[in-house]
Amino acid sequence: MTEKPSSTAPVAPAPISDLRRRMLQDMTNRSFGDKTQRDYIRHIETFAKFLGRSPDTATGDDVRRFQSEQIADGAQPPKMNTQASALRFFFTVTLGRVDLAHQLARTNYPRKLPRILTPDEVGRLLEAAPGPGLQYKAALGIAYGAGLRGGEVVMLRVSDIDSKRMLIRVEMGKGRKDRHAMLSPQLLDLLRAWWRQSRSQSWLFPGQDQILPLTARQLNRVCHMAADAAGLGSWVTPHTLRHSFATHLLESDIDVRVIQVLLGHAKLDTTARYTHVAINTLRTVMSPLERLNLPKEGPPA
Repeated sequence: MTEKPSSTAPVAPAPISDLRRRMLQDMTNRSFGDKTQRDYIRHIETFAKFLGRSPDTATGDDVRRFQSEQIADGAQPPKMNTQASALRFFFTVTLGRVDLAHQLARTNYPRKLPRILTPDEVGRLLEAAPGPGLQYKAALGIAYGAGLRGGEVVMLRVSDIDSKRMLIRVEMGKGRKDRHAMLSPQLLDLLRAWWRQSRSQSWLFPGQDQILPLTARQLNRVCHMAADAAGLGSWVTPHTLRHSFATHLLESDIDVRVIQVLLGHAKLDTTARYTHVAINTLRTVMSPLERLNLPKEGPPA
C-alpha cells in the first residue's frame, strides 16, 4: 500500500531572485547591518509592486511617479528619505544606473530637538524600574550611565564589563562598529549587584529563555512602565536616557568631541545638536556685549 505524502512535510523556501541576491551581496560587502538590509529590500519591494514589473526595468519617469504617489499617500519625510536612500543604493550600486539615482528627490524638514530628563527625573525613573530583582534598573542605568542605545544594552555580555580599565566594550554597535563606553564606579556597583542576583555566564541581561538576551522591545516596554510609575511622560524611552547622558555631560563642560567618541557618532554634527538643549551651559555663556565698556544709561527723563 502506498503511503500518502505527509501534509506536515516542510515547505521549501521561495527561491531568491538573482537581482535580490546581488543587492544583498552589495550591502553585505559594504557592512550594512541586518536591519538596514531588511529595510532596503522592503523599500525595493514596495517600488517593484508599484511598477508591476521588475525594478531593474524602471525609468526616470517611473521614479518620479513613485515618489509623487508616496507623497499623495501621506508618506512622511523620514520614510521618504529612507526610501530614497534604498533606491539610490539599488540604482547606483546594484544596477549601475546613476542616471536614475539623480531623479530621486530628498525631503528636507525641520528636526525636533531631543527631549531630555533632568538628573532628578532620571533618578526617579531608575527607582521606579519594575522588579523582581535589579535587572531592569541595571539595564536602564547603563543606558543613562554609559549613553548606550537600547539595542546595545540588551546585547551586552558579562565579559564586556571591564572593571579593571573601567570600560564597557560595545561590539557591533550602529554601523557595525566596535567601541568602548565609560563605566562609572556607581554603575559598576549596580551591575555587580545585578550579577550577584543573576549569576549569568553569558548575556548581561538574559531574557526569559536564558539562552537569549532581553529584547530591545522588552526594554522599551519596561522603560514606559517605569516612566508611568515615576509620573513622567509617555514619550520617555531608553533613547531618552542616551540623549540625557549626552546633554548632562555637555552641561558638565565635557568637550563635545569626547562625547562624540562615547556615543559612537561618526560625525561631530550629530553630537553637536545636543548643544541646543544644554540649557545650563547656555545660561553660563557671557554675551560679547557684556565685554564692552558701554556708559551706563540713566533713568529716562
